[in-house]
Amino acid sequence: MNNLPDRLSLKELSLDDRPREKMLLKGADALSNAELLAILIGSGNSKETAVELSRRILSDNGNNLSELSRKEIPQLTKYNGIGEVKAICISAAMEIARRRNLEKALERPSIKNSTDAYEALRCSIEDLPHEEVWVLYLNNSNKIVCREKVSTGGVALSVIDVKIIMKRALELLACAIVMGHNHPSGSLSPSQQDITSTRKVKEACKFFDIRFLDHIIVSHEGFYSFNDNNMIEP
Repeated sequence: MNNLPDRLSLKELSLDDRPREKMLLKGADALSNAELLAILIGSGNSKETAVELSRRILSDNGNNLSELSRKEIPQLTKYNGIGEVKAICISAAMEIARRRNLEKALERPSIKNSTDAYEALRCSIEDLPHEEVWVLYLNNSNKIVCREKVSTGGVALSVIDVKIIMKRALELLACAIVMGHNHPSGSLSPSQQDITSTRKVKEACKFFDIRFLDHIIVSHEGFYSFNDNNMIEP
């Protein structure tokens, strides 16, 4: 009769294959995404080590960390071995990554083009499972004075309230704005509602002598610029 365990625990693996010890010996950059995720969750389940479970979670998400970051806590807890606490740890780590990217984006001295605007917006909305509308409020040198969410919508729809955008622009004495929202579907094509909303915000900006520079649609496929595609009327 074979009394050997079905699998090895992390402690029984070679030192080089244990992610915490491997990180100490070789540094974080020597670890795979699965090994880093395994450090976060700490343990696996009765059939999988933490590393094996992490590999399966990543595989289910196309081995893509951006895709994983879109998962909400109830979706993560469906995995055997991932309870609420572990799911919260994963979500918290993803949020830290987003905030780090935001800090890097805000280090840009000014918004010179659509790529700058995209980089300033993407870290907050690129991986969301629902639509959100954000506005970059800029000074006369096109430096960001405020970056703010103005609307939260559903999977395929967000409402843009022109009054809220303009009220905040006047409070900040903004000289220019860039509007942005995400498409969780991945599509970068503007909808008719996107086009109509853009026109309304631009007209309101014109009344207050505020420059409307661009409207950026963000998805995990990249971005679409209304300005670059001549979709903003002079």
